Amino acid sequence: LSAKELADFRFENIGFIFQQFHLLPTLTSLENVMSPLFSRKVSYNKKERAEKMLSQVGLKDKLHSLPSQLSGGQQQRVAIARALAMKPHAMLFDEPTSALDPELVGEVLNVMKELAKEGMTMVVVTHEMNFARDVSDKVVFMADGVIVESGNPEAIFEQQQHERTKNFLSRVL
Repeated sequence: LSAKELADFRFENIGFIFQQFHLLPTLTSLENVMSPLFSRKVSYNKKERAEKMLSQVGLKDKLHSLPSQLSGGQQQRVAIARALAMKPHAMLFDEPTSALDPELVGEVLNVMKELAKEGMTMVVVTHEMNFARDVSDKVVFMADGVIVESGNPEAIFEQQQHERTKNFLSRVL
C-alpha cells in the first residue's frame, strides 16, 4: 500500500484511544463523537450512531455536556465512543487510564471489558495488570522497547520464564 492508502486504511479500520482524551473543548459529547464521522461517507445517521455509542459507554445523560463538565473517566469514555462510532475492526488503547484518578479507572476498564465480551479486537498498552490478566487472550510483556515475554495470561502471570517479568509482577501485583 502507498503511504496514503495505509493512512486511509488505519483511519477507517482502527480506533485509537490515547492517554489524553483529545476532546474538542467547545463541542458537546455528542458533537465530539460525531466529529470524525463528517470526514467519511457513511450510510448511517451520524447523530443516531453517536447517541448509540455514548449510551453504550454509559453516557446517555451527558450528550450535551462539554468536556469541562465531565470527569476524567467520562471524558475518556467519550473518546472511546468517538472511536467506536467509526465502526473500527480493532481498537488500540495507549495507557487509557494513566491520566485518571484511581477511582475513575474502573469505569473506563468496565467499558473495555464489555468491548472484549462483545468480541472487539483490542491492543492495550497498560500497567493495569489485573485487567490484563482478566481480559486478555495474549499478553506481551515489554521492557525498554523490547519484548521480554509473551503468551497467554496464565503463562505470563503464573509461569514466567524471565526474571525481568517476575520482578515486575512481584512489585505490581
